Amino acid sequence: MSILASRVSARIGLPLLPLFLGIGMLAGVDGLGLINFSDYNLAYLIGQLALAMILLDGGLRTRMKTFRVGLRPALSLATLGVFLTSGLTGLFAMWVFDLSIFQGLLVGAIVGSTDAAAVFSMLSGQGIRLNERVGATLEIESGTNDPMAIFLTLILSQTLAGSIDSVSGTLLMFIEQFGIGALAGIASGWLLGRLLRWLDLAPGLYSLLAAAMGFSVFALTNMLGGSGFLAIYLAGVMIGNIRGKHLEFILPVHDGLAWLSQIGLFLTLGLLVTPSEMVDYAWSSVLVAIILIFVARPLSVLLSLKPFFGFRWRELAFISWVGLRGGVPIVLAIFPVIAGVENASLYFNVAFFVVLISLIMQGTTIGHMARWLKVEVPAETAPARRRLLGVLPEDDYEMFVYKVDSKRVENTPLRMLRFPSGAVVAAIFREHVMIHPTGSTRLQASDVACVIARTHDLNAINHLFNGDAELKRERDFFGAFALSGEASMGDVADAYGLTLSRWEREETLGAFIARRVGGYPVVGDDIDWHGIHWVVQDVEGNNVTRVGLRLHG
Repeated sequence: MSILASRVSARIGLPLLPLFLGIGMLAGVDGLGLINFSDYNLAYLIGQLALAMILLDGGLRTRMKTFRVGLRPALSLATLGVFLTSGLTGLFAMWVFDLSIFQGLLVGAIVGSTDAAAVFSMLSGQGIRLNERVGATLEIESGTNDPMAIFLTLILSQTLAGSIDSVSGTLLMFIEQFGIGALAGIASGWLLGRLLRWLDLAPGLYSLLAAAMGFSVFALTNMLGGSGFLAIYLAGVMIGNIRGKHLEFILPVHDGLAWLSQIGLFLTLGLLVTPSEMVDYAWSSVLVAIILIFVARPLSVLLSLKPFFGFRWRELAFISWVGLRGGVPIVLAIFPVIAGVENASLYFNVAFFVVLISLIMQGTTIGHMARWLKVEVPAETAPARRRLLGVLPEDDYEMFVYKVDSKRVENTPLRMLRFPSGAVVAAIFREHVMIHPTGSTRLQASDVACVIARTHDLNAINHLFNGDAELKRERDFFGAFALSGEASMGDVADAYGLTLSRWEREETLGAFIARRVGGYPVVGDDIDWHGIHWVVQDVEGNNVTRVGLRLHG
């Protein structure tokens, strides 16, 4: 039912995760009564393992280059941001539920962190391509903010249960969570990535070995007092960024395992909840969710990012809105039940309401908000299929398969197309017949072209095969024409009648734009200057290599 619900989700625009919860509730005691499930310890174990698998898969798909602009702001959100969100939400929960300060703060700690499953699922499932600064920050934040939420939940639960350690002991635990988790994840991921690339296994065994290794890192890090969630995410990042044939066997299987984990997690949590018991907490929980979404999260984002990093107001607004809550708060809400905290059902039911409201309210509007706040950049054509050839141990060649859908490349001899150096069209399929191409071969609409190239050539090849619809979106976004980032600002100023200081005339256009946007440019950054809209079109590292110009009408 959960798998088939994905088709319903695509048709009505409702996020999948609430549907999984709903199916679990339907099968539970207040629904059809098919399953009577009330084992909080088992639910906690399932939740831990499912979240670990989701984080491992998310880490495998996180490119190291996203850390260039996203690491520092994401860490600020994952620590200071979670602390502020938890505190502000907890103080309001204390008032609305008439709780003590520690009880209120425990509510805030449980719902204080964003959820990797929800963020990864929503962003990838809706096909949204965010600018790199925003996308990288959200991606890394969701993968690294669990240690702070877990730390706060454990401390407050132990305080309320009367088993709190000393203040120095709690601070040491916090340092261990982050320190051991980060060290174990990076070191083990580096070693495991090289081991997987070196081993020669049957294709089906790579994914099993990667999963076994990931869970071993997760378990051992927890045993050592670190954050297993942080460790398994970072291990996934390290493994996923060591290129080799192992990845093409691991990623498809782990995609299925991550889906299985999401379905299993949310079905279990749906079974665990008893809707008839939630009625007493309904309106108060709605108020907590509204304060969290519209007050606590935006304020924490503002205070965590604006003073330290060069985010624009619309980027801050979008990051605030994508503070999605998912399985993590409900799993954390199980801990007070296990710890024997008084009135533990309150925490579980409030967390469930907050997650449900967040997924429905925020999850259904992510695409609209991205377009309204102008943090989305045009999506390029991507290969229909890609596969490593396995002929070189490092920097291997890949086969990229494209369907021709652009008048720009139709009826043009292959030798006239600007392929990257070293890239070659190996075969063309036309009406189910393979053609051996030569320099004079002309591509036609609906041809399937097989291109052999290296990974770093992919962006250039994608751009070459961009379809007419993608090209129109690019022109609308970046402007009708572009200038090289190496162009002299003096020449640009003379050509467009711009006024510059003497030292500005000596800069390149790329350096000038990069300085104007704060030194860490990403594709989609823009400035309005001298009646022209200047848009960053290509970036290499921190260097702007191409700038689009859009004249104001």
